[in-house]
Amino acid sequence: MSSPSNPAFECRWQASRGLLAAYLLAQLTALGALLSMHLPLSSLGIFLCLAHAAWVVPRHILLTHRSSIRGLRRDADGWQLFSHERGWHGVQLRPDSLALPLVVVLRYRVPGQWWVRSVCVPRDSQVADVHRRLRVRLKFSRRRWLAPG
Repeated sequence: MSSPSNPAFECRWQASRGLLAAYLLAQLTALGALLSMHLPLSSLGIFLCLAHAAWVVPRHILLTHRSSIRGLRRDADGWQLFSHERGWHGVQLRPDSLALPLVVVLRYRVPGQWWVRSVCVPRDSQVADVHRRLRVRLKFSRRRWLAPG
């Protein structure tokens, strides 16, 4: 039986070594493929790979940038994400969010914006019990897809 009350929930995470290793492996594979093929625009592809790494690594993997999402909270105001730049700000979680044992992928939309963003929370970025509670909360929370109000 579920409880009619919806207690507040908050969790935070840190950078993941596993996610960094997977990203670097993917980048090295892409760079290796571009270097082995002698195409006229392979230097452009290499530049784009390096530019992508310069953007993604501090913001989404190492979480050192001010705009990095580092926490999730659910209270009476709805779902909120935390970044040092914006503090706690309301978001609408999307139904295609995933809560798997190895990784949680939060898909969300910020009110007033039409595009959907994502945050990846690997298992090694949190204590195992906190990661489990996050997965359970995402799977069984009532009214989880409503816009913040």
